[in-house]
Amino acid sequence: MPFASLACISTLLLLFSSLHASSSAASVGRALLPGQCRSQPGDSTFPSTSQWAALNASVDGRLVTAVPTAKLCQNNGCTAEDWQSSIWRAALPGAMNSNNWEQDYAGNSSMCLLTVNTTTCNQGRVPLFAINATTPAHLQAGVRFAAQHNLRVAIKASGHDFLGRSTAKDSLLLWTQYFKQKTFSDNYRIGNKSYGSTVTVGSGVGLRDLYGAAKVEGKIFVGGTAYTVVAAGGYSQGGGHSAFSPILGLAVDNAVQYNIVLANGEYVEANEFSHPDLFWALRGGGAGSWGVITSVTYKTFDIFQATIHQTVIRTNTSTMSGQLMAAHARHIFDLDDLHAGQYFYLSGTPTNSSLSLSTLVKGVSGSTLIARMKPFLDDARALGAEVLPEITVTATPNEIIATADFGIESVVAGAAATAPGEVLPFQDDVSGQNLILGSRLIPDAAYRGNVDHFGTAVTEILKSGVPGFLGHMVSGGKVAENANLSVALTPKWRTAKTHMLLSQTWLDSTPPALVEQIRHNFTFNSMPLLINLTGESDSGAYSSEADVLEPNYQTTFFGPNYPRLSTIKSKYDPNDLFIVGAGVGSERWDAAGMCRK
Repeated sequence: MPFASLACISTLLLLFSSLHASSSAASVGRALLPGQCRSQPGDSTFPSTSQWAALNASVDGRLVTAVPTAKLCQNNGCTAEDWQSSIWRAALPGAMNSNNWEQDYAGNSSMCLLTVNTTTCNQGRVPLFAINATTPAHLQAGVRFAAQHNLRVAIKASGHDFLGRSTAKDSLLLWTQYFKQKTFSDNYRIGNKSYGSTVTVGSGVGLRDLYGAAKVEGKIFVGGTAYTVVAAGGYSQGGGHSAFSPILGLAVDNAVQYNIVLANGEYVEANEFSHPDLFWALRGGGAGSWGVITSVTYKTFDIFQATIHQTVIRTNTSTMSGQLMAAHARHIFDLDDLHAGQYFYLSGTPTNSSLSLSTLVKGVSGSTLIARMKPFLDDARALGAEVLPEITVTATPNEIIATADFGIESVVAGAAATAPGEVLPFQDDVSGQNLILGSRLIPDAAYRGNVDHFGTAVTEILKSGVPGFLGHMVSGGKVAENANLSVALTPKWRTAKTHMLLSQTWLDSTPPALVEQIRHNFTFNSMPLLINLTGESDSGAYSSEADVLEPNYQTTFFGPNYPRLSTIKSKYDPNDLFIVGAGVGSERWDAAGMCRK
């Protein structure tokens, strides 16, 4: 097991004491000045063994070592199934779904990898210690300890994080995986106001578990499809999209209250009456920047019947793939009156690609949905593409999402196109690969004119070597109708028709210097091809599925809301305890979030 006794922690502290000989100039309990850094092992301000022991006692003995996944496998053994399992990784404080975020490529202290036979494993970007919290008091103690000792902090629920914000080198991890509350209410009230049917969910509850609990209650909520995404984690802080967002809105549109530990250690309820500015910021203002969430209350809806239509379309040239996506763009409005949601994932090589298409609609029969899909599929066949057998399944959204694989990681790994013509049984997310994403919201207006540019852009994207082109039709409808809601979400969501992503991967054996080059090329060479699709200088992006190296993240992720978000950040976290990559206030820090610029 990766959990360690205090004696083991003491041994590790002795090891770390020989590292990082530089001394931090920061004073405890106040903001750092430019050039000053957080405390690191070897600094005079770094906590002593006795101080760590005192923290351990204050959190009921729940201070544990955070062990990198590969190091755990080297020391204890693990299977390939373990390595690729998001459920297995979620139970480990040091593990991330995407293994690259555990690495310290830039610092040349990249730890050992599962596929490398080596006797030395470094800590990489994995925190030194974690508080395996089960109560808000544990988190409050951790926050106060970190502030007192000027420590770098990381917050993790499950580690399903595409921007690497749930881990940080030489940090103290505040781990919320075991906040498992699921409480349903038919008439949730704050003061004299009723919010109707809701669920209050802890920040350790994965979406799939919550779908099962909601089904028992006869309810549905706005949620995604990945097994270990946490409804009360970074999901709604980024916005939170769903295949049913066109009829139910985004997660932020349905959030009623957040329970959160602030940077000063205070535990508060943030809603429209209590800390309303913080409540505004939490709904779309970015994950990891505001405090440690223990639970979120969301509106729920009566369960309904929905139908999913799935097929796979195969192409054999990059030009045909581009023409296929242009045809898809021409038919993008065919299902508007049904408020349909759709996932469309193009993966493979320039000469052998597959478009996996999943369309979800409320209250429509399978035969009706097949008829609605026919014009696009006929156009695909006319191009020479192979359309594999269509299937439809009618069930509750809870059942559909629990038995069909739409996950980004699975698509990149090639799983989504391996069983065409049937709904893929699904019990876990594919993990343990090196994966980065970049995204853009494609505005409705981009589809209203000549859509041939979609074909040209996709052809160029495939030729550039990007292995995955992913699309989500999860806006429009109720998302657009909710434009009047006062939330921190970028307004670009309200005028978007689709949310599109590019992905990039690399082998574990790739040298760190080459990884840095791959990441740079992705940001500055591949992403502009996707940006060109928007028809705007910046149409915005979904900050939970995006590139942490986004050059102008303040505008791209938050739009005109950034100045107000920055002001709220200064109010609730004046010393920048909670800093994450491409998060509010991170422009004041280096890439590691360790030293002030």
